[in-house]
Amino acid sequence: MKIAIYPGSFDPVTNGHRNIIRRAASIFDRLIVCVMVNAGKSKPMFSQQERVEMIRKVTAEIPNVEVDCSDELLADYARRKGGCVIVKGLRAGSDFENEFQMALINHKINPNLDTMFLTSEHQYMYLSSSTVKELGWYDVDLGDFLPAEIIPDFQKRIQSLKLGGTSHA
Repeated sequence: MKIAIYPGSFDPVTNGHRNIIRRAASIFDRLIVCVMVNAGKSKPMFSQQERVEMIRKVTAEIPNVEVDCSDELLADYARRKGGCVIVKGLRAGSDFENEFQMALINHKINPNLDTMFLTSEHQYMYLSSSTVKELGWYDVDLGDFLPAEIIPDFQKRIQSLKLGGTSHA
């Protein structure tokens, strides 16, 4: 059984993420979407468990997708889960350099682990969770950016942040 892992912060999961999930799930026997801790990013909008639940909501119809979370090193997580491939979505050329470096490091730590890059489809090339958060702050219609299943949760969180006086930056 070929097991792939699609790691990310998914804060929140976007239509671009879901597109990569669907495409990767059609290639592998099992795809584990793993919400990872990213020490380089500021405090997330949603807790790790909330992000897991949102991804489960938007992937419920894909039978070979499992959703998990981890705070361990990705190469070690993949080894523990029996993963042979890391799936990474690429939006633009600027994503490639960092992702390529990480692929080499992961392979060095776990020689049985390869990385597969899936380029975003054209309608998602510009899309990032950070952009979606910014748009949400200004009450933009999010239908083209977020899966419909999570828009109410996202809008509720934005309103909560606005009422709490927390900056969106």
